[in-house]
Amino acid sequence: MRAAGKPAGGIRLMRSLHGRLLLAASIVLTAFISITGFSLDRAFRQSAETALRDRLQGHIYALLAASEVSPDGRVRIARSLADPRFSTPGSGLYAQVTSATEGELWQSGSHLGQQLAYADDLAAGERRYTSITTDDGSALLELSFAIVWEGTTGTSHALTYHVAEHLKPLREQISSFRRTLWGWLTALAALLLGVQGLVVRWGLRPLRRVADDLSAIEAGKHQRLEGEYPRELASLTGNINALLRHERAQLERYRNTLGDLAHSLKTPLAVLGGLSDVPDISVEERGTLRDQVARMREIVDYQLQKAAMAGRSPLAAPLAVDEVVEKIVASLRKVYADKQLQISSTIDPQTRFRGELGDLMELAGNLLDNACKWGRHEVSIVAYPLSAKGGLCMSVEDDGPGIAELRANEILQRGVRADTHVPGHGIGLAMVRDIVEAYGGHITIGTAALGGARMVIELPA
Repeated sequence: MRAAGKPAGGIRLMRSLHGRLLLAASIVLTAFISITGFSLDRAFRQSAETALRDRLQGHIYALLAASEVSPDGRVRIARSLADPRFSTPGSGLYAQVTSATEGELWQSGSHLGQQLAYADDLAAGERRYTSITTDDGSALLELSFAIVWEGTTGTSHALTYHVAEHLKPLREQISSFRRTLWGWLTALAALLLGVQGLVVRWGLRPLRRVADDLSAIEAGKHQRLEGEYPRELASLTGNINALLRHERAQLERYRNTLGDLAHSLKTPLAVLGGLSDVPDISVEERGTLRDQVARMREIVDYQLQKAAMAGRSPLAAPLAVDEVVEKIVASLRKVYADKQLQISSTIDPQTRFRGELGDLMELAGNLLDNACKWGRHEVSIVAYPLSAKGGLCMSVEDDGPGIAELRANEILQRGVRADTHVPGHGIGLAMVRDIVEAYGGHITIGTAALGGARMVIELPA
């Protein structure tokens, strides 16, 4: 048989409630964390840029407050500025005052060795932010503010105040914030996923309890689902218990009814059998009567056995095949002691039959009985699990005359009457076939290595 391929990891995940819930929670959480992270990053960047613009504007106002303009338009900063970086060369904070007519009027000490291309085409009262670069390519944000200075003598001067600051500290601040932000958000996401996993596991615990209890019922440890379950599962577990009770009660009723039927038929058959000893009938009629009574007994036995079959039940306790087969082999050795048959059995200890004990005994018993009936010296039985998930494969061989291929095909053909009597391979083999079909398996008949018949049954897990 061709083994089915294993489902892909994604398919296995989607078949799991736990996996599906965790996957959905992960997608939602990832989307939420991402949106939150981008929103906080954008808000912090805008806040930092606004703070820088406000700081530049503050420096402009400080310069205006400290400025003194002479009647001839010369600018002098009367006192030291509050930020010492204006006096430190290369500090990254620069200031300059220019005039449209005379050019540079004043610049801070930080300008030493540095020439910056400030905006110079502003109208009076205009304020403009511009990105500029230094000689070494460093980026700065510059604020230019154009004013008209009215002197005490009635003169006026058009002046433009410029302040520029390096963007590197701002960018480093934003980068540092991003690293911290995403580090914490990642840790938070991992923590929330862990908590979500525990919550999902806790929420699905009742379902796992139901699955464990069903496994215990399959193993024969319990007869019903026990314990308290949430309201959402109470209806399910109650229906399962009701189904189990109904199945067992119905099986018991069938067995009792069949037992009563078998008992009630014994007396009429015994009476008919006794009529064969009446001296008033001929020898031919007596033989015919005995044959028909024996035939009726066989048919009744077969139909009773067929009706009593339990069939495949996923909740049946697994039976150890080796123990049952050894008992049957021991009995047949006594029954066929006069033939001195060598009956060998090779049974994998892990082989299990999930069904009724009576069905297993019918299978192994009828196959071995037919083999012993037709075998000359040797009979063998081999059984092992059909797959890793279980199931049963049983093979019985003998060294007898075998079964003709035409007859084997007729026996296995669908629709052939099960009570058609073929000596040695009739009622018993038909019973085996019906049990195998009831369990969803199949039977094959061929030639054994010993020279006789080889019968193989395969029952799925």
